[in-house]
Amino acid sequence: MAKNAENTAKKEVAAKPAAEKVYKSRVAKQYAEEVVPYLVKKFGYTNVMQVPKLVKIVINTGLGDIKDNAKSIQITQGEIKQITGQQPILTKAKKSVANFKVREGMTVGIKVTLRGKMMYDFFDKLVSIALPRVRDFRGVPTDSFDGRGNYCMGLKEQLIFPEIQYDQVEKIRGMDVSIVTTAKTDEEARELLRAMGMPFKR
Repeated sequence: MAKNAENTAKKEVAAKPAAEKVYKSRVAKQYAEEVVPYLVKKFGYTNVMQVPKLVKIVINTGLGDIKDNAKSIQITQGEIKQITGQQPILTKAKKSVANFKVREGMTVGIKVTLRGKMMYDFFDKLVSIALPRVRDFRGVPTDSFDGRGNYCMGLKEQLIFPEIQYDQVEKIRGMDVSIVTTAKTDEEARELLRAMGMPFKR
């Protein structure tokens, strides 16, 4: 009886890898198989753990003109969710600014933070589909790093993403995309992103 149970358990373990095919992002696979060896060779890392990698991607958009309009906020939230595949959060003003008619606690923006698979999927869509759809696109700036290996870029409109239909857009709205990496220098971060497909200006 015990032997039969042991044999059954072994069969289940053997069958498990075939049954559970874990989805891996194309970009995550490219990073592991191509980018890591390239960066190790270029910068002479002695340990694979030293190789820079993506940590998270933060997308945020300011509400400005619609901060008092609940319906418009909801529409914008829906668009960001369509683009990223994740429910965004509302960001509140930390202090009042009379000149901008902003009160403390007022909703002033929408933000979403992507990690893991969703981060890689968004990065893939951004560099492969969205950026090439920008009118007169000649590449993204090479100097938009913060000195600590993180890259920020501004997108002028949400229409460059395939999920957004032109006739359903209430208003053209831009967004900021911040890519956070473990790179210690801007040069390492630039090579990491370039190797992963980021179309920098030449």
